[in-house]
Amino acid sequence: MPEQYTFKQLRDMKVTQLREIAQGLQNSELEGYSTMHKDHLLPILCKLLNIPTHHIAHGEAKAKMKAAIRKMEARRDEALKAKNYKAVSAARRLIHGLKHKLRNMAEQSA
Repeated sequence: MPEQYTFKQLRDMKVTQLREIAQGLQNSELEGYSTMHKDHLLPILCKLLNIPTHHIAHGEAKAKMKAAIRKMEARRDEALKAKNYKAVSAARRLIHGLKHKLRNMAEQSA
C-alpha cells in the first residue's frame, strides 16, 4: 500500500520524486510516466491516490476568469471615455478582485 500523501506534499515534490511514486503504482493512466512533466503527472497521481484536487485551477476556469477581466476592462475604458468616474472605480475594484482570484488559483495549482 502506498504511503498517504496530501496534495500540498505532492505539489512541493520534485518531478523525479513524483515519478518514483508513479513507479510503485500499476495503472494504465501512468503509462509513460517517466517522460511526463509535473503538471501532467500530479493530477493523475492525485486521482489514483484518491487525493482531493478540487482547488486546482483548470484551464477552462482560468480562461473564463481572463474573459471576465477583459470584459470589465472594456467597461472601465468606456466609463473612462464617458467620464463616469464612479463606474470606473467600480470596474477597477472588480478587475482587482478577479485578478486576485486568478493569482490564488495559480498559486494553488503550482
